[in-house]
Amino acid sequence: MKFLGIIPARGGSKGIPNKNRKMLLEKPLMQYTIESALASKLLSRVIFSSEDEQLIALAQKLGVEVPFKRPEKYSRDNSPSIDFVKHALKTLSLDNEYYDAVCLLQVTSPFRGEQFIDQAISKFVKSETDSLISVIEVPHEYNPHWVFKTNDNGHLVSAVGDREIIKRRQDLPPAFIRDGAIYITKTEVVLKHNSLFGDSISYIQSNQETYVNIDTTEDWENAEKIAKNLFR
Repeated sequence: MKFLGIIPARGGSKGIPNKNRKMLLEKPLMQYTIESALASKLLSRVIFSSEDEQLIALAQKLGVEVPFKRPEKYSRDNSPSIDFVKHALKTLSLDNEYYDAVCLLQVTSPFRGEQFIDQAISKFVKSETDSLISVIEVPHEYNPHWVFKTNDNGHLVSAVGDREIIKRRQDLPPAFIRDGAIYITKTEVVLKHNSLFGDSISYIQSNQETYVNIDTTEDWENAEKIAKNLFR
């Protein structure tokens, strides 16, 4: 199978100004993801998608291909990821470049670990699902079987519909949330069904200790702590 790696980054950032090129220790934030992607042995091609000239210039300096400039209409705050993924696939197809699947790598999750991308791709191929996402396990106190909602009477009921509440932590089934580090999707699912997930989703667990999805200043401070532990 041919896998296209896409690293997206927009110029605008409300929470942290210039976040994607801001220095995290001794590297711009986006460099962590670019280096991980370029080290992959299973990605057929890696491209950078952005509307921002400064980010494009930096990406090229860091050695990743930028075959086109992303249109502004796919780069707004409310632009869904599926739109720029479809744009990339369709634009490359004009040059007869076709891929079986796309691997989306967000720069806001910089710490993937060595060979993590290739491990995810290998698992995706074996799983034969429409997509694969990276996840971290939900702490037991937030497990959906211990989450409640109110009914029409204003009483608490199980959010997942359990008739009896699971009493022991040891009896809770594992639950996960997507961590944003990697999304792999079959091209036909993206183009024909307008989805990054499809009907069947496999998963790979990220390292909980290095998890961060940078959106706020608190996230950035946490990323700095993780980076210092990893690289110093």
